[in-house]
Parts: sequence; structure tokens; C-alpha cells
Amino acid sequence: MTPTNYIWLCRTPPWCCYTYNPCNSPADLTRTTTTYNLFILFVSTHVQISMATASFINLKASSSSPWIGQRSFNQRPGFSSRSPAARVSVIRAGSYSEELVKTAKTIASPGRGILAIDESNATCGKRLASIGLDNTEVNRQAYRQLLLTTPGLGQYISGSILFEETLFQSTTDGKTMVDCLREQNIVPGIKVDKGLVPLPGSNNESWCQGLDGLASRSAEYYKQGARFAKWRTVVSIPCGPSALAVKEAAWGLARYAAISQDNGLVPIVEPEILLDGDHSIDTTLDVAERVWAEVFYYLAENNVMFEGILLKPSMVTPGADHKEKADPETIAKYTLTMLKRRVPPAVPGIMFLSGGQSEMEATLNLHAMNQSPNPWHVSFSYARALQNSVLKAWQGRPENVEAAQKALLARAKANSLAQLGKYSAEGESDDAKKGMFVKGYTY
Repeated sequence: MTPTNYIWLCRTPPWCCYTYNPCNSPADLTRTTTTYNLFILFVSTHVQISMATASFINLKASSSSPWIGQRSFNQRPGFSSRSPAARVSVIRAGSYSEELVKTAKTIASPGRGILAIDESNATCGKRLASIGLDNTEVNRQAYRQLLLTTPGLGQYISGSILFEETLFQSTTDGKTMVDCLREQNIVPGIKVDKGLVPLPGSNNESWCQGLDGLASRSAEYYKQGARFAKWRTVVSIPCGPSALAVKEAAWGLARYAAISQDNGLVPIVEPEILLDGDHSIDTTLDVAERVWAEVFYYLAENNVMFEGILLKPSMVTPGADHKEKADPETIAKYTLTMLKRRVPPAVPGIMFLSGGQSEMEATLNLHAMNQSPNPWHVSFSYARALQNSVLKAWQGRPENVEAAQKALLARAKANSLAQLGKYSAEGESDDAKKGMFVKGYTY
């Protein structure tokens, strides 16, 4: 089954226009004429779009448009028909621009991905409780020290997202957690959002708070050694999602990204599309395209430099309760289709979240996506899919630290091989095959 190929011209970034197949009939074409401002750079016989360097020209999007069979965004149900105001977009090239590009490329390096240990103290407490430990700062510090001092971790891990408490913590011998990472050429990152709260006027959806004071906090995190940031918002398919929730998620991510770059932090852009629901993989694809079209529209509105960001998308899968499960090849096909329609090649890296998949499932899906060349580094930013085996091996006992660190290295190596397209599931344990989806999971 071939997913319907639509784009929304008034929202979708212009580079996407050249990657689509025609829709089903000329009736799908918009019948109104609107002037759109696009960046266009002609290289040889191919058209490449560069938001930072190309010149503006005006194109008419009418029934005679060369973008045959593409539906205007304002024809999508539930979305506004307003057109963006004509403007000259200015891409900021601040004092951090070169550093941002360098940091993003370091994180998006071959065979490496991100270890996410940015769970809130409450969520970390749930992890500790699963092995019979109390949620105390001492126990949280011991667990994070175990992870970040694993010998050889930098061979497979390029960055680690930390919770604020961890960024300012030290090991028992007085070395900062940041220095532990730097010694292994791992870039320290920081979770900067303040969590989800109900979104008034929506269909029981949420929005992410934390923009207030973000600039000053980001500057302080940079001084402490952080070089990239993460902001997680969510989109729920069973709730619609409503146009309001999608816009709120996209705008918040864009403002956060601009503020982060202004303060020297590479922003990870993460609109997580939750697994909750019984929807099909085609529904997930449709929602993902809507969400990422909106996200990149507002990233451009906020003059975010694409070469200095990373993405943390959900894989395109059926809902957790859907009667038919998709194999890794199908998930890879749908996910890469969505990304190629929505994400410009200027973005250095796609760092997938695991979202409750089993350790092995997350690795197999990543492996499938790296069986063919991609315009970006396609890798991982896993939390549970890297930590589950570690907790079970550790059990909170000092004598088990070495075994737990070996478990972390094993999972990191497996995902490193998947990033290179060389992973084999042979020899995986039964525990690695167990799903970790939790309905309504919070971080």
C-alpha cells in the first residue's frame, strides 16, 4: 500500500516540493493563486534549496504549477487557511554559528548515538524502585555515575542528555559528570523543558512549558559545560491531534531552538508522536507529516540555523494497540518516506527515540533504516532501550557495577552497529525482546 503523497504548500518548506510524487488526480490541485517566497539555488540540473544562502524569487502556485498533484495545506481538514506573510527571512549567524555546526557534526558521527539519561527525578525514582532502591539523590548519583564512567563508552556514544541535577553533580571521587563525558569525547547535553501541562481549548492534549527564563538558564548550562539541549513535547493521535496542539508544539519547539542557538547550545527538536492508540501505520504517517511540516515552518519563522540542530523523531509505527504489527522493513520504509518529505538535507542528524519499544526492536528498526544511503546521519537517542539491561544487571549493588557497565556497552555497541547497518539480532536475550511501552508514560 502506497501512502498518499500530499504536501501543504503554504506550510511545507520549499525543498520538500521536489521530493513528492503526484497525487491521485488534478482535482487535488489548489485552485487559488497565492504568491510564495521561496529560497532556490540551482546546482547543475538539480534544484537544491538553501535557507541560508539562496536568493528570493516569487513563484505563483496555481493550477498550472509545476508541482503537479500537490494539495495546498489549507485543504487539510482542521487546519487554518491563512497564508504566511511575505517577509525576508534572516538566518542568524551569531558568534556561536561555527561551534553549533561543529557540535552537531560531532554528535552525528558514524557509529555513534546519544545516551539519554535526562529523566526527571520522579521518573528516575521509578527506575530505581524497579530494583528495590529508594529515590534519593545518593542513589540517583550512584546510578548516573555508573553510566557515565563506563570504560569505552565514547566508542559508541557521542552525546549524553542529562537532567539538571546530573549536570551539576560529581562522582564520589570529586570529578564532575561533565568531565567524565569529555574525557571520552562525549558531548554533554541538558534537558531544558519544564514538562507537560494541559492545553486549554484542546482535546485533552498538552503543551510543554519552560520558555520563561530559558535564555538565562541556557547561558548557565553552557558555562557548566553543556553544548546541546533537548526539549520534548508530545502529540497524541487518539486525541486528534487538534490543529491547536500541533501548532503549540511546533511553535514552542521553534522558540526553544532559536533561544538555544543564541546561547551556544545545539537544540534537539523532539515532537514525540506517542505510541498510544490502535491507529494504523498510515495514520501515523499522516500525522507525522502534518507535525513536521508545521515544525519546520516555525523553525524557519524563528530563523533557526538548520545546520546547527538535531532531530529526535518517533519512528513511524502502528499504534501500540493496533491489531497488526509492522516489521522493521515496513517501519523503515514509512519512516524514511516521512523524513524525506519533510526534513531538509541541511539537518546533520536524525537521532530516533525508542518510545517504549523493546531494546531489540529499537535496534532492529534503526538497522533497517541504515540499509540504504540517507541524506542525514540516522542514529539513536535512546533512554529505556539502553538502560533496561543495565538496571537489571546492577540491582543497586556495588559488586555489580562492572557487569552493569558491560551490559550498557553491549547495548551501545548493538546500536552502533545498527547505525552502520551491520547489526545482527543473533544471540539477543529474551529480556532484550520484551517491550517497554507504558500507556500515558511520562518523563
